[in-house]
Amino acid sequence: MNSNNLHLRNLRNIGVIAHVDAGKTTTTERILFYTGENHRIGEVHDGATTMDFDPQERARGITIHSAATTVHWQGTQINLIDTPGHIDFNLEVRRSLRVLDGAIVVFDGVAGVEPQTETNWRLADEYRVPRIAFVNKLDRVGADFQRVVASLRERLGVRALPLQLPIGTEGEFRGVVDLLTMQALVWDRDDATAPPRVDAITPELLPAAQAARALLLEAAAEQDDALLDAWLRGAALPVDDLRTALRRGTIAGAFVPVLAGSAFRNRGVEPLLDAVVAYLPAPAEAAGAAPADGPLSALAFKLTADDHGAMVFVRVYSGGLKRGDTVFNASTGKPERVARLYEIHADRRVERDELVAGDIAGVVGLKDTLTGHTLASTKDAPVLESIAVPEAVIDVAIEARSQEGTAALAKGLGVLVREDPSLRLRQDADSGQTLLSGMGELQLEVAVEKLRSRFGVEVQVGRPQVAYRETISAAAEVRHVHKKQSGGPGQFAELTLRIAPLPRGDGFRFASAVVGGGIPREFIPAVEAGIRKAALSGPFAGHPLVDFEAELVDGSAHVRDSSALAFELAAAAALREAVLKASPTVLEPVMAVEVTTPAEHLGDVIGDLLRRRGHVQGQDTRGNATVVTAHVPLARMFGYIGQLRALSSGRAQFTMQLSHYAPAPVRAALAA
Repeated sequence: MNSNNLHLRNLRNIGVIAHVDAGKTTTTERILFYTGENHRIGEVHDGATTMDFDPQERARGITIHSAATTVHWQGTQINLIDTPGHIDFNLEVRRSLRVLDGAIVVFDGVAGVEPQTETNWRLADEYRVPRIAFVNKLDRVGADFQRVVASLRERLGVRALPLQLPIGTEGEFRGVVDLLTMQALVWDRDDATAPPRVDAITPELLPAAQAARALLLEAAAEQDDALLDAWLRGAALPVDDLRTALRRGTIAGAFVPVLAGSAFRNRGVEPLLDAVVAYLPAPAEAAGAAPADGPLSALAFKLTADDHGAMVFVRVYSGGLKRGDTVFNASTGKPERVARLYEIHADRRVERDELVAGDIAGVVGLKDTLTGHTLASTKDAPVLESIAVPEAVIDVAIEARSQEGTAALAKGLGVLVREDPSLRLRQDADSGQTLLSGMGELQLEVAVEKLRSRFGVEVQVGRPQVAYRETISAAAEVRHVHKKQSGGPGQFAELTLRIAPLPRGDGFRFASAVVGGGIPREFIPAVEAGIRKAALSGPFAGHPLVDFEAELVDGSAHVRDSSALAFELAAAAALREAVLKASPTVLEPVMAVEVTTPAEHLGDVIGDLLRRRGHVQGQDTRGNATVVTAHVPLARMFGYIGQLRALSSGRAQFTMQLSHYAPAPVRAALAA
């Protein structure tokens, strides 16, 4: 076996994903400690974590940026990415999952499957990423391992397969039963340096362990004909063969192994690391893996910038990358030079001379490479599947407090939008204000704070506003003639444009039906460009125009006076005319809201949601609380947390994320 194949076999590229506050970063910090990467444990509540190294992350106690590091366990290198749990930073999860081969999904032992976990789970499905579930916080009051396993099966629709059972409940949780070896692993102390004590399973736990092991053996046997035959005959099944079969089933997505623990109390982390090595795939085993010895193919999935320039994080799928190489950006066709290569350890960098297939690392020197671009050995190489960017739903107007800060603000905003493509910049057509758009208030707050701390810009920020959209409800066709004469060469463009609505979320499509050269071929791209520019600010209410198709039906040109600019201006004017004839309407973002409240406040919570134009979708019981799910317009959710606390004596909490865009009521449309 050559060294590259050995490297691929002994490598795991994994992420840690979860709903906010499920204990994801605490779990990651324990992994760093047990693998020897850290010699002391960083705690979230102390603001001393390794992976949350950004000052805002430490101040807020949440993960904002995905952070990468490299650790080693049992002779296997693990490239680990810790991702945010808050919905406002969902792009960080999305682009991490795009380049990972496996994931640990952390669940709160009390809450079970929560909204953001569900969202991230669907993303992992989309990218075909095998997962291990880690049920955390089993030492907390109300924690219930079996209830969480049931919620995985019911809410996520997966075959959740426990590999362990907890020993003790809530404050008495002290260990796990390993169902493969049928041994008890007991942590007698919270001291992280104390390994678990291996013991016999107590008589009161034995029947439950035997029943759970029978289900485990059945699932493993289904993955291997020889094992299945032995299992049907009642023969003993070797543990190593069971592990191999469980690995095959995990990678194929036949089931999801479930483990138990309490990361904060240092219980269950070593077996979790064992499971990462045993059951999650090496790069060569991942879905759609390319031959490692092929030509260079790498995906840029993240970009960070500082005073020394930009660092692009890449995942190498095939071939290799050396310091000093000249490669091609297959997405743009431009050459790029690799100045330096770095292995990343959170905020520490270790320089490398070469990257090989399977590596995730940082590259310095790339000038025009952005998130989602493909690096290759030739400019016409196949382009890898890019990374979808979530919809922005909220705007703030932003400007420098002083004239001197205007240039620094422009530079800072440019860097932030390059780093985070889910942030958008546009100019308001009426007011001329610069609008910064994002996925939520927290994301925009963080961006504004970065402008102050990183770029030294004091800014004035307007109140958050809903990012409305415009669309059309009917088809329309218009003929427009753009004609201008001012002494010298004139401007002339004639075209007929037909527009029609598309299904919600389809964006914009352009087509040309012009035949016979009525409009010269070189002017047709200018027609599309004019439509795209005009769609940035719709004629009905000034919001971006979405979900429509435009077809260039016919037109004519003048041999001397026609130009690309003339056709671009004609197309923009034609679109504005057509939209006003096509029953335009304003769309508003509608959020999927989940409120967790004590049962005695349920009536008040539901009544308040209804007053906010909410539509209650359902109710559920989770532990000793009631969970209400509803669809509520974002416009009515500003300031909701204060009202919810007042209604529930501070005991209720909520999460929300974009569900869909829907027509806004007439009054809201006019006000927008």
